[in-house]
Amino acid sequence: MRYAELVRYRLLYPVFFAAVFLSHLTLLRLPYFWDEGGYYIPAAWDFFRTGSLIPQTTATNAHPPLPSILLAGWWHLSGFVPSGTRTFVCMVAAAALLAVFGIGRRLLGTTAGAALAVLTAIYPIWFAQSTLAHADIFAAAFTLWGLLVYLGTVHDAKTCSWQPKVYAGVLFAFAALSKETSIVTPAALGLWEIWLLLRERRIAGAAREHTGWLAAMVFPALPLAAWYGYHYSRTGFVFGNPEFLRYNATANLDSYRIVLCLYHRFLHLTMHMNLFVPTVCTLAALLLPAIAGRQRLHARVVGPVLTIIGVNWIAFSILGGALLTRYLLPMYPLVLLLCVAEWQRRFFRWEWIAVLSAAGFLAGIWINPPYAFAPEDNLTYRDMIVLHQRAVSLIAKKWPQATVLTAWPANAELQRPELGYIRKPVRVFTIRNFSFDEVQKAVADPGEYDTALVFSTKIAPHNWLGLGRSNQQPDAKYFDFHEDMHPEEMAAMLHGEVVWEQSQHGEWAAVLRFPRIVNAVERLR
Repeated sequence: MRYAELVRYRLLYPVFFAAVFLSHLTLLRLPYFWDEGGYYIPAAWDFFRTGSLIPQTTATNAHPPLPSILLAGWWHLSGFVPSGTRTFVCMVAAAALLAVFGIGRRLLGTTAGAALAVLTAIYPIWFAQSTLAHADIFAAAFTLWGLLVYLGTVHDAKTCSWQPKVYAGVLFAFAALSKETSIVTPAALGLWEIWLLLRERRIAGAAREHTGWLAAMVFPALPLAAWYGYHYSRTGFVFGNPEFLRYNATANLDSYRIVLCLYHRFLHLTMHMNLFVPTVCTLAALLLPAIAGRQRLHARVVGPVLTIIGVNWIAFSILGGALLTRYLLPMYPLVLLLCVAEWQRRFFRWEWIAVLSAAGFLAGIWINPPYAFAPEDNLTYRDMIVLHQRAVSLIAKKWPQATVLTAWPANAELQRPELGYIRKPVRVFTIRNFSFDEVQKAVADPGEYDTALVFSTKIAPHNWLGLGRSNQQPDAKYFDFHEDMHPEEMAAMLHGEVVWEQSQHGEWAAVLRFPRIVNAVERLR
């Protein structure tokens, strides 16, 4: 794929950015959410203030520093405000969608490329992540541009120069420096190139071509290894603090857990958040004969795409303590690419299938599924932020000297003004969650707090279909799934009263007050 062709896409970027920015306009002023406030914003904030690549005000977990560098650089232009951060993330999401369009256009034509970009943009998980400052959206953008170079080049079936290999290697390196797990995709392509090298070793020029691509896929590991070396020299840890490493790697090597993760990840890649609509339509399309003359994905493309999806499916069933769908963010455009390819090949009016899928995705942005899911998978995260804003504002206004019993991430929201919830920090007494066992621990220390901010930490809607009930026990063991107590139950158990409570689309939050004297020592701190 020629450099000049890549440059031409820049003319479309303002259109893509305008579409992403305007569709997320009401979300731009929201304060920071969950992992944003837990790691990514504090890490970037530390680099912005001190120039240190190692976070100072939050525990380091060895995530590569490129998102922090990019965010800090942007803050010098926009100022350190949530709206500036979210505008920048919109810019990154628009760049990623432009790469998606390029992949679809290059492999299937302009109409299919446009459909692929629109479906990706409105897929609930992608839509929600398009303003959230997680490393995953940065990694997805670089990964998809790397795939555009790679897939566009191998689609031509010609021996290419060194330039596309260099571009792809550098883009995948930037992806790895955004999120370490992005190394999985070039590793998958490296495996694919090894397979081609063994299969075509007797074909003239094939060995040189595949060796060149293999070197390009190995290259991203070098800057990532250099980052880990630097991190070790500064902290004494290679992959972050021991607890982070245990939760995300060593504690995951249980055969039953891996099988359970494979099941969950398969659903994430085929069914979750109404992805079943295009998936089922594609399965139906496979029962129909191909239409003569219709464009199709060549085997030179299908092979690496399936390899990438498969390797990511397996890798993220082993890596990572939480089954967050944003880890698979670059995979959703590839899944949709396979779907659009079959629609175009087998349906005369395949555009109507795309419209049906788009309707399902748009519904999923606002309508919650009948099973447990992460708030950041659709606009439920906005409901959680709004409820927390109201609760924190009430506490700051009426009880600014309180010591607040709460759980993460509300403890950070109450203590870190830079997250956008509060102007002056409030003391907190933290428990893990609001399950019965954790609340029971708070009962043992009644003098440590006089107020509580309690909220839903897991989305568990009324499951009238019975989806996921058979997995409740292993999910609780391996993925920290639990049932939060209701505010009234916690108030009775802790001998307090509910003074404020609100709910919104499955999310809820409440403020409790306790009529007792707070530990005087804590008051003096």
